[in-house]
Amino acid sequence: MKYMIQWRIHEDKRHDAMTAFAGMKSADDEPGLSDVKLIGRWHDVVGFTGVAIVETDDYHKLSTWLLGWNGICDIEAIPVIDDEETRKVGRDFLGQ
Repeated sequence: MKYMIQWRIHEDKRHDAMTAFAGMKSADDEPGLSDVKLIGRWHDVVGFTGVAIVETDDYHKLSTWLLGWNGICDIEAIPVIDDEETRKVGRDFLGQ
């Protein structure tokens, strides 16, 4: 299952978040969980928001990873499907 992760950095944590992220290396980008694959991540630097797409069959591990960030940002994990999966849903819904 793929999830769209959306976040907004808390106003009082923006400087800390930017300092921490700026100090990271590209090797730090992966969640570090064998069952959660980061597909991509994009940032609205000025608005201190962002979105990532991850893939996992283990929502427990995903939730545990995301809870580690709740001290600095509000996070949502929304299940999403790709074009082919959406077409299948549409065909099933329409009885085709």
